[in-house]
Amino acid sequence: MSSGDDRDASGNGGGGDADFLQLGNRHAERGEMDQAEEAYRRADENGDGTAAAYAGVFAEARGDFDEARDAYRRADERGDGFGALRLGLLAAARGDWDEARDAYARADERGHEQPPFDPRSLGAKRPPRDGQPVAVADGRPAFANPVLIGAVTVLIAIIAVFLAYNANTGLPFVPTKELKVDIANGSNLVVGNDVRSGGFRIGVISDMKPVQLPNGQTGAQLIVHLDQTHGRVPVDSTASIQPASVLGTKYLDLQTGTSPRTIADGGLLPLGQTHVPVQFDDVFKTFDPKTRVAVQDSLAGAGDALTARGSALNDTIASLPPLLAHLQPVAKYLSDPSTNLTGFFDNLERFMGAVAPVAQVNADLFRQMATTFAAIDNEPNNLQATIAKSPSTEAVSTESLKVQQPFLVDLTTFGKAMTPATASLNAALPTFVPAIEAGTQTLKRTPSLNANLQQVMNALKGLARAPGTNIALNGLVSTVNTLNPMVRYLGPYQTVCDDWNYWWTYLSEHISEQTAFGFAQRALLNQANSAQPNNVGSQGATAPVNGGGSDSPLTGGNAYLHSQNYGAAIDNHGNSDCETGQRGYPKKLNSFDPQGRNLALDPHTPGDQGPTFKGRTRVPSGETFSRNPQTGPQLQYNPSNP
Repeated sequence: MSSGDDRDASGNGGGGDADFLQLGNRHAERGEMDQAEEAYRRADENGDGTAAAYAGVFAEARGDFDEARDAYRRADERGDGFGALRLGLLAAARGDWDEARDAYARADERGHEQPPFDPRSLGAKRPPRDGQPVAVADGRPAFANPVLIGAVTVLIAIIAVFLAYNANTGLPFVPTKELKVDIANGSNLVVGNDVRSGGFRIGVISDMKPVQLPNGQTGAQLIVHLDQTHGRVPVDSTASIQPASVLGTKYLDLQTGTSPRTIADGGLLPLGQTHVPVQFDDVFKTFDPKTRVAVQDSLAGAGDALTARGSALNDTIASLPPLLAHLQPVAKYLSDPSTNLTGFFDNLERFMGAVAPVAQVNADLFRQMATTFAAIDNEPNNLQATIAKSPSTEAVSTESLKVQQPFLVDLTTFGKAMTPATASLNAALPTFVPAIEAGTQTLKRTPSLNANLQQVMNALKGLARAPGTNIALNGLVSTVNTLNPMVRYLGPYQTVCDDWNYWWTYLSEHISEQTAFGFAQRALLNQANSAQPNNVGSQGATAPVNGGGSDSPLTGGNAYLHSQNYGAAIDNHGNSDCETGQRGYPKKLNSFDPQGRNLALDPHTPGDQGPTFKGRTRVPSGETFSRNPQTGPQLQYNPSNP
């Protein structure tokens, strides 16, 4: 682009408002801001709305807010969206929320493009014009205006309350994707419950309604809104309802599939791909009033069975040695593989399994047997004949006992081996019996303890398995890591200098001026030295106050800037250095000023001031500390006065 084009557009042969707008854009792209502003002014005079908005940005950067507001209004009246947006920003800064809302609505309806320059950095790149400081309104820096600070604080509080109130239904102005989910049972889900995937919240249930399922039954259809970043849902995805805690809170767990095809916005996840597992509340329903009473009775019965049974247990244990002595050969025989005790129990199990279906038949059999025995009683001769056959039967039994003799021998051997153990047990009984007697008394209280302990363990298990537990712990760690450097810096102000209590003491004295209506604020009006440039009473001061006026006592003498921010509480070794309110004002403490002016700007005055009246001489033992802030913008390091 040649300079000849610029001359033609600036009036030698051209002259339209579009020409001046394009000329200004070219100057802005090359960083020629003064030429760009002049071109936008010419285009604004010719009626161009966009140029008026751009001219307003330049006026705002110089701090001329009235001129900027007029330029934005002209742009808004000409239908320019960017001018309406900037007009809304100025209205919001003044606290005029109604005008700001209307201006934002017009800007959103019209749309706008970003200018060829960055409005936020314009004031920093261009030097002040006509002696006015950048970002100055009504003679003061913008953020020195308490009304503006209060308005911004109230706005932030309103936004925070609004976001917190709407957190369960999704944040406003955040784009989402809608997904419908058919499920057999709503399972006590409510609107506002989370939608999670892999334990992370990706959406929210915004609505739910009953629908008729393909099988003719009535189910639930969930309307969920997913974050745009997780809005891609493959068609083979599945969903289930999971408990968020044992207290009954639920969430929809979405397991994303692997299919390349996805469900469209507003699409449906069918019933076949959803699942409702057994819920805690369904399990708890099994413990109805009758069941709970029965469990309590069972525990009470078990406790009563052992209560006051110490002597009986003592007798039982005392009789164990003889029993065990005879049990040894029996157990040895039973443990021999040739005995086939396992096969006996297997056959017994099969026998009982075969008998169980005919239990009623067996009951009828015993009733019939009663009739049979009654008939035998009526015929004693037949019974006599049966007894006559008994000797031969006993002979057969004797032969059987001969076969059992090895088993009995082994059982005897086992009993002999157990004799020393039973003798030792007998010696330990005097110590063991009191413990059992004390335990029987404790058993009365164990049912309620066990019930409460079970609830605690279930709650702890649910908490440990909850997806949000790990997230909460990580968040707590981050919070501690954030607060730790702040506490290290702020702690000595209280533990060493006692500043918190001093602040309240000074506040009560500050409002102690008694009047006819109560108490008023104590104040002293100070007159500035009007002969001194940039004095504390000047409007639009452009430089730090640094003497230069009359030093006469009648005018208050010369003033010098004293702004020692971050006054220390301790030195680097933890010794008390409570500077605030305890030092005079040095004439010059300005290590990094290339002009060497008589200003006091260094944060720390050399040397330790020591403690306050009620303060400590150093940081208490065990407290970590730092003299300078460890977060936020850092002060330039001064090796001569760290």
